[in-house]
Amino acid sequence: MHKVLLVDDERIILEGISAVVDWKSANTELIGTARNGLEALDAIEENKPDIVISDIRMPAMDGLQLAAKVHERYPGIKLIMLSGFNEFEYARAAMQYGVKHYLLKPCNENKIVEALKDVSEELRQSEESERFVSNMREGLAKVLPHAKEQFLKEFVTNKTYGAHDWAYYRKLFELDVETSRIRLILFQLEGTFDYEHLFAVKNIAGDILPKTLLSSTIGDHVIIAVEDNLPIQELHERMQRIRTTFLGYYKIDLTIAMSEAGDITSARQLYKETLECLHHRFYLGEGSLITKTDLAGPDQAPVGDFSFDEEPLLLMIKTGRWEDASAEIDEFFAKAIEHRADVYTVKSYVIQLFMAIIRQADAERINAYMSKVVHLAEMDTLHTMQSFLKEVAHEITMRQYEQHKSKHSAIVQKVIGIIEEQLANPELSLNWVAHQLLYMNADYLGKLFKKETDEKFSNYVMKARIKKATEMLDQRSDLKIFELAEQLGFGDNPQYFSQVFKKIVGCTPSEYTKS
Repeated sequence: MHKVLLVDDERIILEGISAVVDWKSANTELIGTARNGLEALDAIEENKPDIVISDIRMPAMDGLQLAAKVHERYPGIKLIMLSGFNEFEYARAAMQYGVKHYLLKPCNENKIVEALKDVSEELRQSEESERFVSNMREGLAKVLPHAKEQFLKEFVTNKTYGAHDWAYYRKLFELDVETSRIRLILFQLEGTFDYEHLFAVKNIAGDILPKTLLSSTIGDHVIIAVEDNLPIQELHERMQRIRTTFLGYYKIDLTIAMSEAGDITSARQLYKETLECLHHRFYLGEGSLITKTDLAGPDQAPVGDFSFDEEPLLLMIKTGRWEDASAEIDEFFAKAIEHRADVYTVKSYVIQLFMAIIRQADAERINAYMSKVVHLAEMDTLHTMQSFLKEVAHEITMRQYEQHKSKHSAIVQKVIGIIEEQLANPELSLNWVAHQLLYMNADYLGKLFKKETDEKFSNYVMKARIKKATEMLDQRSDLKIFELAEQLGFGDNPQYFSQVFKKIVGCTPSEYTKS
């Protein structure tokens, strides 16, 4: 039902029209009456009618003045004018305010009902049209984000798209673009995540980046196109804010690949660049921001095959020297990063080294370690492979250390006994003990000795000789310096003996005797 306001300064006409007109048959209802234009404006403001039937000749404000006010303030209201004067000028004046129905007094109720039906139908069609447009807009608003996402996905993966397509879709999506130069940003979520986390990344990035042109998801990645209108350092800082914000909310890390700036029509090439950057996540690790400058250029590529001598590492593991073994493994991975071979080649090197390491374990444990090869091969960053390899190597090395600990102690005790016996021997040295008496590798024996005594072999020998010298001087203060030098392995070099004595004791042998 459309609401009608009736306006006339003659009470008998107001009451007569109100009573005789079949309002319902015209799909209308009378909601009020007014005696002039001023009263009518107040009633319109209060009741918001759809149709106003008004006389033209009225005091205070006539019908034409009322029509002008209604046309200005409430353009959606339809007007029907009544007049007792059959004059063209009134009709023409009314038409300029959108009045289409002009009825001459006296008019019967059928004429009024006919006019009401006509106006009511106009209103119905107008409302229907507005609903249609509103529904279309609402539907478009729902589908537009998906259309934009699909367009970006197609634009970066389909080589047939070009400048003409960009111009068309830019106009269709009403994209406010200041420059045609853009950057593509690709986000990879690390670890286990749900699909809605991808949309969370888009939302966070949309809040932090100043102007996101388009965004979409491609597989497990989020891709965003932004205008190239920020200094590169500020853009890097915003990337870090996106990562830390997402990590703070969801405890999931992000690896971010960012292209160089390029024309929007080269988006496919820029997308390939971000994929190549993301590929180097294997070397740079999770949670990195990777750009083209992080990739190894042709002039940086190492010459020749990747090579690593694993024998020293295996010896360190066998002998329980974890610090040395750890440093050797770090060197292996540093060389792998420097080499920058393709991922599958580097993985084969790591697996090969892993196999060599686990062969140093006890026979019954080798099979258990073998079962972890598949897990190692599935790792997607060099950092995680390094951590895994060091974990296994540490376990094997420490078992070897525990197994040989008692044997090591026995060897060191034997070396200390030899030192005590051979203090007077000028030939006493690590090489002499290792080769002539124990038949061992001198380097290994020296490291073993230092590990258990916390002293280098040569320092230990010097301190033992000077200690023996103080004991001899305590017993016989008349001993000559050259006699002490000869008896404690310094041969015919008493001056050197005195220098060493002073360095360790803090005074010369003569001063020590006097004190």
